[in-house]
Amino acid sequence: MRRVEPPGRIAIIGAGFAGLGVAEALKRHGIEFDQFDSNPELGGIWRNGGYAGLHLITPKRTTGYRNFPMPDDYPEFPSGDQLRKYLEKFAQNHGLMASLNLGKTVSQVDPIGDGTEWRVRFDCGEERIYAGVVAATGHHWLPRYPAVEGDFTGEQIHSSQYRSPEILRGKRVLVVGGGNSAADIASAAAHAATEAHISMRNGHWILPKSIHGKPVGEMLKSWMPLWMLRPFIRTLLAISVGDYRRYGLQRPNHRLFEHDPTISSQLLYHLQHRRITPHPGIRCFSGREVEFVDGSREEFDLVCWATGFDISLPYLPKDVVEIRNHAPQLIAGILPPRHRNLWVFGIGHTVRPIPRYGVGPLISAGAELVAQAILLQPRCERPLGALIAKLWPKPPGPFSIGPTQSLLLARLIAWAGRRVVGYGNSGRKIISAGAASPARRTSI
Repeated sequence: MRRVEPPGRIAIIGAGFAGLGVAEALKRHGIEFDQFDSNPELGGIWRNGGYAGLHLITPKRTTGYRNFPMPDDYPEFPSGDQLRKYLEKFAQNHGLMASLNLGKTVSQVDPIGDGTEWRVRFDCGEERIYAGVVAATGHHWLPRYPAVEGDFTGEQIHSSQYRSPEILRGKRVLVVGGGNSAADIASAAAHAATEAHISMRNGHWILPKSIHGKPVGEMLKSWMPLWMLRPFIRTLLAISVGDYRRYGLQRPNHRLFEHDPTISSQLLYHLQHRRITPHPGIRCFSGREVEFVDGSREEFDLVCWATGFDISLPYLPKDVVEIRNHAPQLIAGILPPRHRNLWVFGIGHTVRPIPRYGVGPLISAGAELVAQAILLQPRCERPLGALIAKLWPKPPGPFSIGPTQSLLLARLIAWAGRRVVGYGNSGRKIISAGAASPARRTSI
């Protein structure tokens, strides 16, 4: 069996949950790398985007990295501070600190020639050449704002700017959105604000954090097909939550798991006690007055836009990774179809169906896939993304289904890498499908 030699040095951009997972996988496979992050400390969004009272929506057992569980003394749903400490321990335990370059911002990444090498420029003016680049900067940093007619003359913030309930205290607050951040901030407003309101343009599937004492995140088994999981969860919701209209909310206009569900017990509690007033979507603004699509009107002091984020990779040329309908066009969730030695990691979960598992096992499985792809690419003439798209039109990705399927794809890539035996008569690289018989070799 042919030994797969590691490629040249790789640049990892981003030192958050995803970037650190990739770093561990590359180190384990003997792939040299440098890791960069513009922040002075590791942790990404968990270092800079957390707010007071933030806790995970998934339980610790399904959130930690594979083979590196969260401490036993952590609560069922760890806090943001505890997760930051966990990431630091993960980096220290796996010897990743020596390769970290914190406070160093990547300003431009360009392919050299056919992409066999990549030029990485920094905002300080420095340039370096790498054999490949892993873009792991995530997508929770470019706020998205919907277009609304009129002007609101009160205070406006995005959920990414929210840090403490103090900004809500004594104000009439409207939170716009139906995701997890909207649920958390509206629940905080129920305690701190004079009035707490929430506006949802469409109905959302809202799941409590636990049902009968068991975290919902542990019920969303990645191996269960959707046709089995959907009726199972809907039955539990019918028993534990009931009709959303009883809370003043709209019924969801999509099937469960077609979009990210909201996981919050507090939002439903406060809605039922009318400490949060629900509204449909916004029609227009007029000064501090907000008119909703049902014709109702209310005055507010502060509007918090919990309306998500746009995906952007500003350091990459626009033609390298196409972003269409808020989703990157990537093969298997990580591979650009037209470029070699570039891997985009940590934003592929925008592909549908959405993930049904805690982020750690997904990252661990996806990082293994990245490592195997890095080892195989030098033995392929064509970009690996184009090759996989041709051989497997709809391959599972690390954030689109679950860790089991991602590991399956990683093992298939590793299998292929061990069987690349050299060059064919035409000068093209070939792969052996078993015995070294010319009739059983397929050009790649």
